[in-house]
Amino acid sequence: MSLELVESCKKGDEAAWGQLVEATYREVYGLCLRILRDPDDAAEATQDAYLKAWRALGGFRGDSMFSTWLYRVAANSAISKLRGRKRRREHEAQTDEETLAQAPGSASTHGSALASLDREQLEQALRSLAEHYRVAVVLRDVYGLSIEEIAKEMKISETAAKVRVHRGRKKLRDLMFEDSNE
Repeated sequence: MSLELVESCKKGDEAAWGQLVEATYREVYGLCLRILRDPDDAAEATQDAYLKAWRALGGFRGDSMFSTWLYRVAANSAISKLRGRKRRREHEAQTDEETLAQAPGSASTHGSALASLDREQLEQALRSLAEHYRVAVVLRDVYGLSIEEIAKEMKISETAAKVRVHRGRKKLRDLMFEDSNE
């Protein structure tokens, strides 16, 4: 995504904003879905993230890539929503993969059927992780946030963030390869 497009958005160009949203929607929704594990909550968090991003766009200095900044806004929205729901238990009517396939976005191919199976297995293992591990692993390994950024987003110490990423990865590895250990 071009800096010119971002600059046009900063000047209030709504058509440019529409292009930016269209170019990033799938990734932003996917991040929210991975954190929240509920398609409706993810859609709400995505909408909230874009609203917050539009309002804060003037503050985007360009120190990092726009997509990284937007992912942080989205992660923050999703985590806020996650904290906000008290007793409501999550349920999934569809798999994450089916939901992501319905989301509008850039055309991308998924490689071979084997890679697709591996991805499904990974998504299933990711869904089964405890919330605090899942969020840490997704923010680090899927969206590339630093340990410091994860700590800020999750409102925990950097040491705790490192531990959650490490333990989450270990649990993920155990889940992915449990059949081969038998």
